[in-house]
Amino acid sequence: MTFIITMIFFGFGVIIGSFLNVVIYRFNTGKTFGGRSVCMSCNRQLSWHELIPVLSFAMQKGKCKGCKSKVSIQYPLVEILTGFIFAAIFLKYQLLFWLNTVDFTITLAYYATLFSLLMVVAVYDIRHKIIPDVLSFVFGLVSFGGIFFFLNGNYYIHTPGLFEYLSGLILAAPFAFFWLVSRGRWMGLGDAKLALGLGWMLGLSFGLSALVLAFWLGALFGIILLFISKKHNIKSEIPFAPFLIIGTLLVFLFEMNFFPFY
Repeated sequence: MTFIITMIFFGFGVIIGSFLNVVIYRFNTGKTFGGRSVCMSCNRQLSWHELIPVLSFAMQKGKCKGCKSKVSIQYPLVEILTGFIFAAIFLKYQLLFWLNTVDFTITLAYYATLFSLLMVVAVYDIRHKIIPDVLSFVFGLVSFGGIFFFLNGNYYIHTPGLFEYLSGLILAAPFAFFWLVSRGRWMGLGDAKLALGLGWMLGLSFGLSALVLAFWLGALFGIILLFISKKHNIKSEIPFAPFLIIGTLLVFLFEMNFFPFY
């Protein structure tokens, strides 16, 4: 039974991921998020059977049915990753699912919203090397609201303590400092704005743990990229937001806490 329900949440996440792709591609283009989808190459309006998440990409072998141009691998990847995240959230809170449906629904809605926003931020940053302020603002606003309703990842209506209020500011401070000292050469201010919401979402100790993981992952990826770039003469700028988000996801799902002081 658990497997079936997990697959239902995975499927729901895949559908949400399909919408997130629309947001990623149309954000800051002047296009609305509604309306029919079209091929990015030939501008042909896509039929319903070309819009089935993951399956349409597989059946069409990653090509447009009309002009035969390649369809970005981003589409199925975002859909599948979002599906896994939704399924993972269910598995993390599956006991709550059976015990209290209302609390589970509130918890799922909150964290699914946050991670959906983070998915858009991560992919948009990879594509454009920038984190839109409006996404950081919405994410930060939702995260800040959550400190009154969630404590250490659990639904719990309470009055936040001092560390809960300050967690976002403390986590954002190093990024703001690096940006200020380097005048934007080392790190963009967008990372500080994103870290503000991550701190409120995770709390101080889990937020710092996510930060440590992000730097480890970023350093490892940087070393690999440095080796590849020397071998093939490739130069590439590395956005840091995706590593921050991966670190956040790992800390959230597996409750990894390197600083258990709070």
